Amino acid sequence: MAEITAKLVKELRETTGAGMMDCKSALKETDGNLEAAIDWLRTKGLAKAAKKAGRVAAEGLVGIETDGATGAVVEVNSETDFVARNEQFQAMVQTIAQTALKDGVEDLASKPFAGKDISIEDHIKEMVGTIGENMSYRRGAKLAIDNGAVVGYIHNATVPGLGKIGVLVALESTGDGEKLSALGKQIAMHIAAINPLAATIEELDPAVIEREKAVLTEQARDSGKPDNIIEKMIEGRIRKFYEEVVLLKQVFVIDGENTVEKAIKNAEGDVGAPITFKGFVRYELGEGIEKQEDDFAAEVAAVSGA
Repeated sequence: MAEITAKLVKELRETTGAGMMDCKSALKETDGNLEAAIDWLRTKGLAKAAKKAGRVAAEGLVGIETDGATGAVVEVNSETDFVARNEQFQAMVQTIAQTALKDGVEDLASKPFAGKDISIEDHIKEMVGTIGENMSYRRGAKLAIDNGAVVGYIHNATVPGLGKIGVLVALESTGDGEKLSALGKQIAMHIAAINPLAATIEELDPAVIEREKAVLTEQARDSGKPDNIIEKMIEGRIRKFYEEVVLLKQVFVIDGENTVEKAIKNAEGDVGAPITFKGFVRYELGEGIEKQEDDFAAEVAAVSGA
């Protein structure tokens, strides 16, 4: 019998998209013949996912699970929004979010799916074969604190806990848990709507600040004013920039008057204890994915020779 090397298994896996153990089995069954192994996997339906792998998956669902002082958010992508309304797909995303909450997000794709003897990654591949669309686990995040509340919010939920924009907010406090959670939900709604770049100025990417300062400097210099005036102009404009992109400096959309930072401070009396904002995560479905644009007119022209 031919030797089944790791290199051969890797090559078959890359060619077919099938799982490692399935590839090993295929090679054993075909005495190490790569082409025959591909056909073996195809007959078993295990190579079906590979045919879909080139398609852009930018739709799908963001899922959130919370449990008091802990919360997790995940994004699982599909090719079309139609699949996001599929109950099997929804259940899968919910299960992945539950696993992230329980076991953390590090190497999440390799963790068992629903306690079964199959990884999340391989279960998704099976679902590709079942549903007939490319799909993939993209990312996940988890927030946890000792005292307080981690609150989840889904904007325009498809079903409870699943939608296109998901936000986690962590508030630390020993005060009234119900009132703290209500505040957390309001802040999460603000984050979903306004999409801040960071919670604090210190957490803002220095590259973003430098890029903004460069633009503001060029704009100020075009005014022809002296350097000392230009410097003050830049200081004022960068403060305005912080008010636009930094969460705690933004005007709270719930009341339209106070900053988020001030609103949190004002809520301490009602909650009955000091409140510390510990962080947030905002996932918007498909953000950063370059979506495939089909130019039907161009395709017709190319076929007709026009």
